[in-house]
Amino acid sequence: MASIERREKKRNPVAPFITSRLQQEAARKLHFSPKKTMTLAQQLYEGIEIGAEGATGLITYMRTDSPRVSNEAMAQARELIQSRFGAEYLPATPNVYKTQKAAQEAHEAVRPTSATRDPEAIRQYLDPDQYNLYKLIWNRFIASQMVPTILDVTRIDSTPVGTKDKYVFRSTGTVVKFPGHTIVYMEGVDKELPSQKPKADQEAEDENERQLPALSEGEQLRLVEQEGQSVLGLTSKQHFTQPPPRYNEALLIKELEEKGIGRPSTYAAIISTIQDRKYVEKTEGRLVPTETGRTVNDFLMKGFPELINVDFTSHLEEQLDEVEEGSKPWVTAVRDFYTPFTKEMERAKTIPGPKDTVEPPTDIPCERCGRMMEMKWGRNGKFLACPGYKDVPPCKNTQNFEKLPDGTIKIVPKLELTTDQVCDKCGSPMVVKTGRFGKFIACSAYPQCKMTKPLALGVKCPQPGCGGDLVQKRTRKGRSFFACSKYPQCEYALWDRPVAKTCPTCQAPFLVEKVSKQDGRSVQCRNEECGYREAG
Repeated sequence: MASIERREKKRNPVAPFITSRLQQEAARKLHFSPKKTMTLAQQLYEGIEIGAEGATGLITYMRTDSPRVSNEAMAQARELIQSRFGAEYLPATPNVYKTQKAAQEAHEAVRPTSATRDPEAIRQYLDPDQYNLYKLIWNRFIASQMVPTILDVTRIDSTPVGTKDKYVFRSTGTVVKFPGHTIVYMEGVDKELPSQKPKADQEAEDENERQLPALSEGEQLRLVEQEGQSVLGLTSKQHFTQPPPRYNEALLIKELEEKGIGRPSTYAAIISTIQDRKYVEKTEGRLVPTETGRTVNDFLMKGFPELINVDFTSHLEEQLDEVEEGSKPWVTAVRDFYTPFTKEMERAKTIPGPKDTVEPPTDIPCERCGRMMEMKWGRNGKFLACPGYKDVPPCKNTQNFEKLPDGTIKIVPKLELTTDQVCDKCGSPMVVKTGRFGKFIACSAYPQCKMTKPLALGVKCPQPGCGGDLVQKRTRKGRSFFACSKYPQCEYALWDRPVAKTCPTCQAPFLVEKVSKQDGRSVQCRNEECGYREAG
């Protein structure tokens, strides 16, 4: 080995969690969606039954953008570090982290309510997801009050045996000299978007972060022989510029935070909404825009350029702060927004939408009447429809399709799930179909026979001696509820969706699904005295 150059580098611990960082890290390390992370955090905050302690709140409030920590909590963490890890891991003074300018410091950082409540000590009282999230929060908080990691940034020049001194190989990386806070916690890393970091800086950082073994000058190195290498044991590789990776949930939250879009309490809702409305789909962990998403985006860009500008939210926040401080009348703030917004609304009405676009008929005939199918837009995107829907009698045939890379249209067959039931009217087999209100059972002889039934949920009616199935129904105002299929003989009904799972605590025959804007989806026992609950 020709030479080894070393220089010392410190890596400081990261601040305790704020909402956005918690969602990002849970996505990276635990593969939780932001919505699931916030649901679990809500449960830890509201309280878990901890043995003799009873219902105990395990973390502080989970919607915050301030890394501030109380003096009592810092003292408790420092005492634990001193006793468990030793004085060399404890800084001389507590670590204090800067708060962003726009942060609202109404709440502390997300941290355990007691540093002495070790994750392993309470593991038996938590379900696996609750435990993993609590451990993540606890580890991050304890590490935030520890000393920096000390690294030796090392550059090694070598001429391995077998190269006849013709080649000099240079490797740059790090050797951990003292682990410091990383003995407890190391922050996850996402593959950044190229637009967020210059390529040269990214390559230099990657190279410097590469871990190297401990080596000494004069030590002989040999090339490792592998299949497909040349005589000298060298492998040549060619690299091509790769397109930017798409956002995953962690990167999108980071981008929202950096651009000032939304608040900590809205990040999970934003990411959940764009997926629920099919604007994006998750493919291999990345968010990919759908055709519907692209169409909606194009229309909004044309109709409301100011409203969807990335600076809109942050600018509005500034105006609200001015109203709060009394430097700007609220009427002026509302007028500044509403006056241009009404003009954009009127202009948007004149912009053709996707439903207004008239496309020529395709070369695909309707299998019912033979007319050439046309492309139409619906709530779930494009579909093929027969132009005879206006005729008398109308032809309401529709088909799903997909466009192949060469532009041709391929019909996607409608998958109809068969059942073991037969139609009460004509005796034909009943099949499962999907309508605007969800799945239902219909006669396979439609449209000659229009018999339909609600779809059973796989849960039996709990009324003694009934034997019916619970099915989904709707009130006259369109609200969903769940009732016995033997109505009116049996009038059992409930508002919450039943889940075909026996309660592990009280052995109730089924659980129910609860949904709220604050907590998201959860599944719990319908017996309030039982109290069993799990994340959705």
